[in-house]
Amino acid sequence: MRPRLTLLVTSPRLPAGILTRDAWTALDEAAQVLAADLDDPTPAALVTNGVTVQQVSESRGALAARLVSACAEGSVVWIGSPDADPGLTDALAEELTSSPEPPEVEMLVGSWDPPGARLLDVAAVMDTLRSPGGCPWDAEQTHESLTPYLVEESAEAVEAVESGDREHLVEELGDVLLQVFFHARIATEHEQEPFDIDDVAHGLVSKLIRRHPHVFGDGEASSPEDVERAWEQIKRQEKPGRDAEDLLAGIPRGLPLPYVIAKVRSRVARRGGDEALDQALAVHAERAIANSDQAWSDLRREIDDWRA
Repeated sequence: MRPRLTLLVTSPRLPAGILTRDAWTALDEAAQVLAADLDDPTPAALVTNGVTVQQVSESRGALAARLVSACAEGSVVWIGSPDADPGLTDALAEELTSSPEPPEVEMLVGSWDPPGARLLDVAAVMDTLRSPGGCPWDAEQTHESLTPYLVEESAEAVEAVESGDREHLVEELGDVLLQVFFHARIATEHEQEPFDIDDVAHGLVSKLIRRHPHVFGDGEASSPEDVERAWEQIKRQEKPGRDAEDLLAGIPRGLPLPYVIAKVRSRVARRGGDEALDQALAVHAERAIANSDQAWSDLRREIDDWRA
């Protein structure tokens, strides 16, 4: 049986000791287990669990030659580094081509990122930007100074949805997500009432579970309309001080008027509907859109005249 070189790839976003059964089998059967740095999370965890790991600090070409030659003594496992060992696969391909008896090579994924794991990267990058030695612009921002960006990024995400450009939508949703993480990171520095991104996520999860009793509890809802009615009822219970008869209650004044009118029309429909009011609101919405378009055209003309 030909010796095997296994390139073990693990997720840097999971606890280092969480590995698949195939990964542990490969480690148990290996004559040698090698890694670039024993202080990296996965090698350190393996050493703690009794696996002998040898440190190899060499250039990519020399490392490839070392891995291939080591297979002469039995199967070898290389523990991938957190930086994904750039250039190693190319160096290995060249080394294997020139080897008279190359070993079998496999890429073994020992752990996968769960959905949402990359959000940990966002939190880490945001923390670096905001911390001493990070970005001076990011360090001086406040909730108030970031407010215009939150509004702007939300509007750009809406435009991306309307455009149908999927790649653009990915980018704009990322910009909106940045605002959430940015505000949460700033909030950790508040002296009296700090909170962090985990508090934000906890509140969101609690709200989603609470407002979906037909999914997470014993509630019933057989249609989207049932869900909307139940959602509004739960909101009224959560916020008893809000005027339940006020169709504008809870709608932010900064929301563009066409969206305000659409929300009001939806509330009217859930309460049994009113044809006369609905028609009046529809006319009001058309007028608001037309006025907005005209105002934008006037602004565009003013800017073009200034540029000329």
